[in-house]
Amino acid sequence: MKNTALTHIHESLGAKMLPFAGYNMPITYEGINAEHETVRNSVGVFDVSHMGEFLLTGPNALALIQKVTSNDASTLTIGRAQYSCLPNNDGGIVDDLIVYKMKEEQYLLVVNASNIEKDWNWISSHNDLGVEMKNLSDDYSLLAIQGPKAVEAMQSLSSIDLSAIAYYHFEVADFAGIEHVIISATGYTGSGGFEIYCKNSEVEQIWNKVFEAGAAFGIKPIGLAARDTLRLEMGFCLYGNDINDTTSPLEAGLGWITKFNKDFTNSENLKKQKEEGVTKKLVAFEMQERAVPRHDYEIVDASGAVIGVVTSGTMSPSMNKGIGLGYVTVSNSAVDSAIFIRIRKNDVPAKVVKLPFYKK
Repeated sequence: MKNTALTHIHESLGAKMLPFAGYNMPITYEGINAEHETVRNSVGVFDVSHMGEFLLTGPNALALIQKVTSNDASTLTIGRAQYSCLPNNDGGIVDDLIVYKMKEEQYLLVVNASNIEKDWNWISSHNDLGVEMKNLSDDYSLLAIQGPKAVEAMQSLSSIDLSAIAYYHFEVADFAGIEHVIISATGYTGSGGFEIYCKNSEVEQIWNKVFEAGAAFGIKPIGLAARDTLRLEMGFCLYGNDINDTTSPLEAGLGWITKFNKDFTNSENLKKQKEEGVTKKLVAFEMQERAVPRHDYEIVDASGAVIGVVTSGTMSPSMNKGIGLGYVTVSNSAVDSAIFIRIRKNDVPAKVVKLPFYKK
């Protein structure tokens, strides 16, 4: 099992550590609900250094990205990032990722921790274009500083105006006494903030200065358990739960990152699927009684017939009700549709709702 450069700090803070994607990761510190509320109301810090980073460089870097990703990366300018996915040959998804345009002819791809080797092999297998590929995953750390007070709390650590970095934009600038840090206005919580990419040798200094600067704002370390409840309240997909090798981006509601103005892996079949329509759809639902939906619970209709499966579920800390995502047949996917979640042989009523669950 791998450690991040900050594992010793998490352990010293009393974090509950568990294996995640091959890494020894902090799951909680003081408890999921308290950590969740910290991010929703002030500012919290996640160590997500287990994520993968690939650097693609050369005159054909964009052509390779266009070939393997579903979104149109040709629209990116330097300093912008884009959410995308890697379609496979069978209609499913190899992974979802973020593409950063660092320079002309240079892109950073940020992929899920559990898929680093799989993604590397997949992209490499399509690289007949002479693109230079570097896997930086073991050398770089990533901190997610998230919450409505993140900008104000962190401004003293950089000479650039953090509030001027628009959503899904980034700057390479000084931060916490380190030059050339990627400061990215991305995140997985829906509460604003930044993701900070730096070298492993730099991250402890940055972590310490972040907590010094944020002390007056009630900053706290946050574990992966609260990261999951935060992302679910926004309806953000989690690879391995809501999307995988067998779910198409169109079924998952990711048509907005699937652009048919270019050719990419399996684009012809996905285009056909778009024209003919999908048979199942990923929907958001709220429980109508006090109950907690869980991954793999069956979704049934009023007659008890199975119409789908729960992919993610939790008791929402912000809303104090059971919420979830799941695939259902298209005829049961409309907003306000009545569905039922089978929980220990009981069919508990739920309702299809519009995302996000959490509205500020």
